[in-house]
Amino acid sequence: MGVEWKDNIDIADALERVADLLEEQDAMPFRVTAYRKAAASIARWPKPVAEVLASKGQAGLRELPGVGKSIAAAVAELVRTGQWELLERLERESSPEQLLASVPGIGPELARRIHEELGVRTLEELEQAAHDGHLERVEGFGPRRGQQVRDLLEARLGRARRGFARKREGTDEGPRPEVGLLLQVDEEYRRKAAAGALRTIAPRRFNPTGEAWLPVMQRTLEGWRVRALFSNTAVAHQQNATREWVVLYFDKDGVEGQCTVVTAHGGPLDGRRVVRGREVECLAYYGVESEETEAPQPGA
Repeated sequence: MGVEWKDNIDIADALERVADLLEEQDAMPFRVTAYRKAAASIARWPKPVAEVLASKGQAGLRELPGVGKSIAAAVAELVRTGQWELLERLERESSPEQLLASVPGIGPELARRIHEELGVRTLEELEQAAHDGHLERVEGFGPRRGQQVRDLLEARLGRARRGFARKREGTDEGPRPEVGLLLQVDEEYRRKAAAGALRTIAPRRFNPTGEAWLPVMQRTLEGWRVRALFSNTAVAHQQNATREWVVLYFDKDGVEGQCTVVTAHGGPLDGRRVVRGREVECLAYYGVESEETEAPQPGA
């Protein structure tokens, strides 16, 4: 019997998983992109798509940006049956050894040993093993190869999920939310996360037990849809900052981007929350005299 797929985030995760599996099989890029765009649209849609389906059918789903006929049918299958035949087939076809061997520097034999000796089945588990030292215990691995795998997986897995735009923080390209709005969301997110008042998800990266520990919050302010969650990158874990660095994804009228909010250490903003790359604007927001600031530690 299938599980219930009523939450937009869970449905978006399923679409992203299919995109990942298709990409691993060297599927046509437009197919991979289509699933990622639909996942991004559904993840940030303000109304549960299960309700859209119930009230308007698949035609209503096709009104969502990036959701075409086939993806609307897939979403309907997930919501109504708790299963998705395509996802299940792709999962069956993607053996752990084949997946691990897709990482440069790991051939079929080494992939087999990693799977058998460490029980690693996914790239996220491989990344965890590369960071906690377990990978170097496998014959054929040493510190140099372990670092290579860490770097490759950081690049491969580190891209933001659900197709949000990958704009560089601190650029001047296009409109973006005021720092006051971003800091407001950051404050609310951290306060509610500390109180245990937010829904939590189980991230795939750096989460060997599968625990649902990562709080997620979505807000709409001044027309901007903002999604907040703690940073779950390798750097955040190394700096013990997974409960301090907050990543914000935002979009409005087709403009999308992301930023990271951290606590400044040193300089006139010392101890204050700042948006990385926008320290000058934060100085004005806090009413601090403009002088050379010490940039906060890098975030996600």
